[in-house]
Amino acid sequence: MKDNISKIAVELGLKESNVTSVVKLLDEGATVPFISRYRKEATGSMDEVGVAFVRDRITQLRDLDKRREAILKSIRNQEKLTPELERQIQQAETLSELEDIYLPYKPKRKTRASVAREKGLEPLADLVFAQDNSDPASEARKYISEEKEVKSVDEALQGARDIIAERVNEDQEARKAIRQLFESEAMIISKVIKGKEEEGQKYKDYFEWEEPVSKVPSHRLLAMRRGEKEMILTLDITPDEDMAIRLLENRFVTGNNDSSEQVKLAVTDAWKRLMKPSMETEIRLMTKNKADEEAIRVFAENLRQLLLAAPLGQKNVLAIDPGFRTGCKVVVLDRQGKLLHHSALYPNEPQKQTAEAGAAIKHLCDVYEVEAVAIGNGTASRETESFVKNIGLPKSVLILMVNESGASVYSASEVARDEFPDHDVTVRGAVSIGRRLMDPLAELVKIDAKSIGVGQYQHDVDQTSLKHGLDDVVMSCVNSVGVELNTASKELLSYVSGLGPQLARSIVDFRNENGPFRDKKSITSVARLGDKVFEQAAGFIRISDAANPLDRSAVHPESYPIVEQMAADLNCSVHDLTRDNALRSRIDLNRYISDTVGLPTLTDIIEELARPGRDPRESFEVFQFQEGVNSPEDLRVGMQLPGVVTNVTNFGAFVDIGVHQDGLVHISHLSDNFVKDPASVVQVQQKVQVTVTEVDLNRKRIALSMKSDPFGKKTQRPKAKRKSETGSGDLQEKLQQLKGRFNG
Repeated sequence: MKDNISKIAVELGLKESNVTSVVKLLDEGATVPFISRYRKEATGSMDEVGVAFVRDRITQLRDLDKRREAILKSIRNQEKLTPELERQIQQAETLSELEDIYLPYKPKRKTRASVAREKGLEPLADLVFAQDNSDPASEARKYISEEKEVKSVDEALQGARDIIAERVNEDQEARKAIRQLFESEAMIISKVIKGKEEEGQKYKDYFEWEEPVSKVPSHRLLAMRRGEKEMILTLDITPDEDMAIRLLENRFVTGNNDSSEQVKLAVTDAWKRLMKPSMETEIRLMTKNKADEEAIRVFAENLRQLLLAAPLGQKNVLAIDPGFRTGCKVVVLDRQGKLLHHSALYPNEPQKQTAEAGAAIKHLCDVYEVEAVAIGNGTASRETESFVKNIGLPKSVLILMVNESGASVYSASEVARDEFPDHDVTVRGAVSIGRRLMDPLAELVKIDAKSIGVGQYQHDVDQTSLKHGLDDVVMSCVNSVGVELNTASKELLSYVSGLGPQLARSIVDFRNENGPFRDKKSITSVARLGDKVFEQAAGFIRISDAANPLDRSAVHPESYPIVEQMAADLNCSVHDLTRDNALRSRIDLNRYISDTVGLPTLTDIIEELARPGRDPRESFEVFQFQEGVNSPEDLRVGMQLPGVVTNVTNFGAFVDIGVHQDGLVHISHLSDNFVKDPASVVQVQQKVQVTVTEVDLNRKRIALSMKSDPFGKKTQRPKAKRKSETGSGDLQEKLQQLKGRFNG
């Protein structure tokens, strides 16, 4: 255990005591948000990324230790464990290194080498492998035996070579060298399967494709693998064969005689039949893991931006799920998101009942004092937006377009059926659109994150890792914003630190039966919600109308006595501290430092007193698409248009410009300067100005640019920075460097 702690501390450049504290807290059931927010003294103020890395790395190292013990037990049972072999196994730092050591001792099914051994050919293999001046053909004649089924010299030598080939393949240093060759020199080669050219047009770019495996970006690798899975492409990952064989010969061919020629043949066989397939499988897994990790990182970052999008807040909202033939489904929601009304209107083609629909919407806005109209951005959205803007609503009523991605998934889900058992999917979808405008986070947590549509090849990555990564993001976002205990849905509550689905449901049931919670501590009246859960959750829940202002804030109840002491020392109330900056400025934090509470926690408390319960998300900004540009047919090259970023990938960003089809800003057009990572330039939900550079109606592709001169000079690459300019030692940078290094 201590070795693992030391290893992680060295990797992150942190104190062992801080890593030990994180691991101890994790083992006790503490969550990442709780540890990073409320145990800063113990962790050295490690942020969520660092805590999550420690969590994942200690799990990985413990799994490695379990495998180490299983291997030691297996070899010990074979009575082949020597002190030197045990030392090697104990010192192995990666799974691939461990498996290489174990390979010669691993129980095998029948192989060509094992068959040769059964025929008694191992002494011949030893003699040939020694590469002295004996004649291998003459020696092989001694092993011809009808009883052993060795009928000729050639059969005897073939058996000897099979044994040598297995030895070559199982040699630890040889495997290490070939693995390094694959990682540094291998090419990934993609070709179309003959006859699949027409069927596989979407993979046309990869019909004849070749690039170094060390440089292939994640999106290209995942695209090629998908093409292979769909039986459109063949993939081969290999270094130069002559180079690989030469590398092995340099290690195993030690003479220049007939025996050496036999060893050369065995080495070539070992490469082609055993080592290349084995290493290709390994490198495929390694590159897939790296591609998955990168795709999940991109998806997670996009999801974070989407979840933390600015909320409109508590407003009376009329929401429209637009359509043509089937009409527009209209709902009205109160400030808490409760459904007050639903109906269907037909303002668009083919019915074109504009007068009736307009009168109905104006009536609903009057009756329910509507403050905003939310229109889903799907089919008929721009037509519906134009219609609503022209019916004469008061200027105070905001008319806003809402990204409805995932709303249909929600409307057909069990969550929606539980919430609206008496309404069909169209009503539920419209409700989701309206609520998403009011509070994106509270509504989006009800949808499977994979269905929100901000990922890159999310269906091709490891689904367990994807769920794990996205759950981390959702939990982080929910806890960073905080949850209103008396109005939150069970889905939102389930992501609060320490709670989970069962306790979330129990809280909602208790709330429905007993009325709202009056203070944070009263949540412990819920069955099975004990002190440990309360400790994990209490800092992240809010009660907006609580008598104690601290119950409206992110101050943890364990710190209430400190705040109360601060107020007593200033001869004022806690209320006064939250309202008066001058009072707070008089607090000497050093007076309240103790063995368990230090300046990091005290600083957080003061910051929270200055803004108790304030939403950390950005303020809502009204956005409008370009009038008169409603479909791809309306686009012209050179048009400058406002847009909203809907997805960021490794190769660029997709932007909604209000034509029912997102355009792509390729990475080379994101900035006048060279861009390596699109996420460093744009984020999901960001408002941007773009220029149309290409419109291909047949292929349904729109190319956009964010460069100041999209048709002019090429993007400028930055000059390389000197080492002194780049800096080092930053924890975030180290984490990025360490990502993926330990999957081998």
